[in-house]
Amino acid sequence: MFSNRRNWVSLTLLAAAILLVFSQPALADRLSDAINATPKGTGIGEINNSAATGFLGIPGAPSVNLVIGFLWAIWVGWIFSTVGAFGGIMAGVGHITIFGFGNYASSFKKQSPVLNKLVTDSIRVSNQWLVGTSAGMSSFNYYKMGRLVLPLGLSLATGSILGSYLIPWLTAGQISLKAYIGYFGLFVLFLGCYLLYETTPRGQANKKQAKEAARAFESTIKEERSGSAVDTSALGVKVVSFSPTKCVFTFYGVEFSFNPLVPVCGGFVIAGLASFLGVGGGFLLVPFLTSVAGLPMYLVAGTSALAVLVGMTTSIFTYMVVKDTPVFWPLIGVELLGVLVGSFIGPRTSKYIPEVWLKRLFIFLAFYVGIRYASKGFLGMSLLPPF
Repeated sequence: MFSNRRNWVSLTLLAAAILLVFSQPALADRLSDAINATPKGTGIGEINNSAATGFLGIPGAPSVNLVIGFLWAIWVGWIFSTVGAFGGIMAGVGHITIFGFGNYASSFKKQSPVLNKLVTDSIRVSNQWLVGTSAGMSSFNYYKMGRLVLPLGLSLATGSILGSYLIPWLTAGQISLKAYIGYFGLFVLFLGCYLLYETTPRGQANKKQAKEAARAFESTIKEERSGSAVDTSALGVKVVSFSPTKCVFTFYGVEFSFNPLVPVCGGFVIAGLASFLGVGGGFLLVPFLTSVAGLPMYLVAGTSALAVLVGMTTSIFTYMVVKDTPVFWPLIGVELLGVLVGSFIGPRTSKYIPEVWLKRLFIFLAFYVGIRYASKGFLGMSLLPPF
């Protein structure tokens, strides 16, 4: 088992190294062109060449304490691997707000729109590096635990490839930070409202299979905690049949089915929106998997992670190789280590959290993030702290 984990991590690091090699021209071309085109001086929207370098190696840019970056990344990895969402959004909270990259990008809006949009794109792809890494680790862990619906995840991933390539290709260098933050908030707020509806009696009326499976899973975990010998992996996802129009599988004795063509189409739309917002798309996949596919929350995180992994790989490649978007490797490297730690812990703690509390955690974060960023983007001020 440890050998498999080492192989998984090695492959992840190898992929990162290959992508880094291919993306090096980005740092030399698009970034240097944007810096050269920006006025020099000490005023707002100007680069002070005498100041210490910070984010992206730009003089006067915010400099992040790497310990804080590491700790925040653990939280990012844990929350994504626990609920299958909010990894990219929490990465965005860190990069945009806590680390100050959002205000820094906004300072160039009038004086240097090119640098404003480049920093915005860098924030987007930095978010995706964190959530993509978490998705890789989470997919592996949940598959071993029997809590990943492989045909469903692959169907979503198939549709996500085109959406993840098309949107960065169309929007890189075209979106200002203010518009990005506003849309970011609106989408998250909408999803929070939808998940809140699903917790009502009317919303729960057609979720009988998911509730039955969740109860069976929670009962088994209680037996396991009491000392009983239970092979939980044997009770996990088992594919009964698969065809282009119908897939049947069981989870803890409860049968589920779906049409693979539906998640292919859903994956395209979700990946496109996620790439535009610079996040992983889990906050869109969770409602899709609980509503359209009718899965219990215990299957959502792993299945969402697999779809996110493919989408993020495609989107990162498009941003960095096709559109020459740079990232700040000294910070991202430390954050990736933190994400791996959080993503290792999440799947092992989520099974002890009741399904209703997993949904409530999702809803709480959706309302907080949605209200904060929608108000920041469209009103120019945040209605929730940090202001």
